[in-house]
Amino acid sequence: MFLSTLTPKFYFALTVTSSFISGLIFVFEWWHFRKYGTSFIEQVSVSHLRPLIGGAESSPPAPAAFSAGESETSRQNMPECKVWRNPLNLFRGAEYSRYMWVTGKEPLTYYDMNLSAQDHQSFFTCDTDALRPSDTVMQKAWRERNPQARIKAAYQALELNNDCATAYVLLAEEEATTIVDAEKYFKQALKAGEMIYRKSQNCHSQSPQHEAQLRRDTNVLVYVKRRLAMCARKLGRIREAVKMMRDLMKEFPLLSMLNIHENLLEALLELQAYADVQAVLAKYDDISLPKSAAICYTAALLKARAVSERWVFPFRFSPETASRRGLSTAEINAVEAIHRAVEFNPHVPKYLLEMKSLVLPPEHILKRGDSEAVAYAFFHLQHWKRIEGALNLLHCTWEGTFRMIPYPLEKGHLFYPYPSCTETADRELLPTMLALLTHQFPELMVVFAKAMASRVWIPSGSTDCSWWMGCSLGVGDL
Repeated sequence: MFLSTLTPKFYFALTVTSSFISGLIFVFEWWHFRKYGTSFIEQVSVSHLRPLIGGAESSPPAPAAFSAGESETSRQNMPECKVWRNPLNLFRGAEYSRYMWVTGKEPLTYYDMNLSAQDHQSFFTCDTDALRPSDTVMQKAWRERNPQARIKAAYQALELNNDCATAYVLLAEEEATTIVDAEKYFKQALKAGEMIYRKSQNCHSQSPQHEAQLRRDTNVLVYVKRRLAMCARKLGRIREAVKMMRDLMKEFPLLSMLNIHENLLEALLELQAYADVQAVLAKYDDISLPKSAAICYTAALLKARAVSERWVFPFRFSPETASRRGLSTAEINAVEAIHRAVEFNPHVPKYLLEMKSLVLPPEHILKRGDSEAVAYAFFHLQHWKRIEGALNLLHCTWEGTFRMIPYPLEKGHLFYPYPSCTETADRELLPTMLALLTHQFPELMVVFAKAMASRVWIPSGSTDCSWWMGCSLGVGDL
């Protein structure tokens, strides 16, 4: 009866009022975005609504140790930037140590190694270690700073228990001098880890201590399977590595925070299985999931490949040609993908274009920082070189990002403003190494790099120090 008595004037007033309120919300959202570079509605949703529905991420732990001589300002800035485990981190004994034997230089910083020690204690220990003497020995081994002391403790644990999986893990990481030897140790760790994992599954519901033990044994099993897949990838058995990674992701779907999909992306790119790469991106390049350089730049690489397939040799993409004829839809998509990737991490293009020299990637990376750029370019530069014209497109367009975002520390476009604390954190993660020497003495460093490549297996970094010059093209420029 009430609805039947409503007149057209009421509906007209209701429409005008709702439109007026919607307009006010739109104006306020536009003003907030112009001033702060972020969406107010999105910010409220992420900050206040996601915790209510269980979508909030756990707060990152503050780093526990700093290098000697660090200023008080650095101590205050470091916790602002979350440091992540490098999904493609190298093996200490088989790769990092071999570099140190040849050059006499330590490839890892103290801060980086200290973070790894904390990771190992978190992943591979629990409160029930006192019940097993071998686990007690390994709990002390992960705290040791001396590598030889850690290795000695691992052998002591194996004397107490020949099925101590974490002891085999330590020997594979630090004592094995080749990937083949590391794989042998990891296979022994897998055999022992699966047996312990099955036992923990049978009694995990008996007490909270048993649940903690199951979590620890799960961590050990996942870590070992992942490193075995990485061994297969490094030894050229790429299809086997892809299968192992896919099986691992299906068996433990809740451990997506380990970023195993980034290992899978790199292996699929090596196989040139671009359709499978696109399928992985469709699942993990989601607005609700954390981004990474691997995600953003791989998406840009696939868009660049779609453009390069339409070019007829010897024609290449150039700003002059694009200005005359305009950009095609595929080229616009590729340029936008490159701008998105550059906004997320602006350090990567200089490494991909070999304007900056590469060093060995650290064991931990800072999202959007120089350390993440080094880690990405170290493994993915070869994939960009394999696609004809991809690096040329990147060279012509990447600087156009900064015309859209002239003040990236204050305002972002697709992401939050670039964090100002990254420089301090990256200084703790990356050694000074040879970057400055390469730019000062390029010819001498070319000779040195060739001599190094002949003595130790390390994916080649930059030896061409000529600076790329040219116009940077943005979509809005045409």
